[in-house]
Amino acid sequence: MQLFFNPELDPTANTFTFDSNESKHIIRVLRKKNGDKLWITNGAGYLFEATIIDDAIKKCEVEINSSKKTHAKSHWLHMAVAPTKMNDRFEWFLEKATEIGVDEITPIICDRSERKILKLERMKRVLESAMKQSLQTYLPKLNEPISLVEFLEKPITGLQFIAHCEETERHELKRRVAADKDITILIGPEGDFSNHEIKSALEKGYAPVAMGKTRLRTETAAIVACTIVASINNG
Repeated sequence: MQLFFNPELDPTANTFTFDSNESKHIIRVLRKKNGDKLWITNGAGYLFEATIIDDAIKKCEVEINSSKKTHAKSHWLHMAVAPTKMNDRFEWFLEKATEIGVDEITPIICDRSERKILKLERMKRVLESAMKQSLQTYLPKLNEPISLVEFLEKPITGLQFIAHCEETERHELKRRVAADKDITILIGPEGDFSNHEIKSALEKGYAPVAMGKTRLRTETAAIVACTIVASINNG
């Protein structure tokens, strides 16, 4: 099964026409033709089964045979992660987190952040590709970058954690996560959160946690956190 994505596909639609780029990929690259079946998601939980009725290279049209809404998960995982110095490492996190099961991502700019400018459109394409590859029907929400100071002022529901490397009292994340609970996890930059940032997060109700006994890179810590939450909810 190969999954296609288009956010404009409405659940009530009877037909749908792909844009020229997607049409070219479907007809010329994948060699699909009239009568072939396609599976499409709009990233909002719907899976559509469709049949090609016009295999034009620049304007591939399909007839929608059926649509099914996938049930949303019983928890919402929001990862607030400081962008890594190297773009490819953050994109790796985006890809793997989507495959594992993340619902919302906010890049946070911290005192020790080395990267503050992000290519959001490129990041969205990474998320879309990972969603299709892993055959999921919900596209993670990607927010605009925001300072940690601003993020901490936002109302958050559910469990709240901050992962840091300071030698202070922390609990293992796997022992604090509960199934079917909304969760927000803060992951800092390569130089970790500053003492002031940690103090501010604790004052806002974030519980300090560790991912294990070893010191992890930003993107690795974020992936471990996603994996822990997924294992608790899927176990």
